[in-house]
Amino acid sequence: MALIDYLRKNEVGELIEIIVTDGQSTDNTVGVATSAGATVVVSPNKGRSAQMNYGASFAKAGVLYFLHADSFPPAGYADKISHQVKKGYGIGCFRLQFDTAHWFLKANAWFTRFNYNAFRFGDQSLFVLKDIFIKAGGFNEKLVVMEDQEIIHRLKKYGKFKVMSHAIITSSRKYTQNGIYKMQGIFFLIYFMYQIGMPQSKLTSLYRRLIKQDKV
Repeated sequence: MALIDYLRKNEVGELIEIIVTDGQSTDNTVGVATSAGATVVVSPNKGRSAQMNYGASFAKAGVLYFLHADSFPPAGYADKISHQVKKGYGIGCFRLQFDTAHWFLKANAWFTRFNYNAFRFGDQSLFVLKDIFIKAGGFNEKLVVMEDQEIIHRLKKYGKFKVMSHAIITSSRKYTQNGIYKMQGIFFLIYFMYQIGMPQSKLTSLYRRLIKQDKV
């Protein structure tokens, strides 16, 4: 697995443990990740929130780092996170950069430098002290959509949040497959519906209906 190899090569001074949580997939994720040297656990429950909580329960380190499989953090990412923890930040993320040089995606990514919850999504990854994660109750497993953003509100009650100056590079596949402007419009619609309290069942149905290659 290219991401695991990349993480190992770019951990620099900090030693890390890589845990891959499989959501009962039918492909060869378990075999490939194991061969690459990761600890692989299979979540008894499906859903990204359940998978992340389950994987976190196996972590021995005091700092957790949640990373999507299609996102590559900057070189020396572990040292950069450790540096912020030593400065007193218990929670944080990197800025965002897409792997496609489209002006609109560049503009979207530019806003991720600001520490506002509206600009926080899972593609930016997330580091958090394990004790803060536990105090906050982990990811809300009732949420299928917007789970990455929802947890930020709760985590900030227990520690300082830092948006680091370096960027994580994430896949733009979902944008290119669905249409860049259309995809952003869909995201805004889902975010707005979430903010006004639309039930998860309806949000999930909307997500599935509007987005190709979706996660739900």
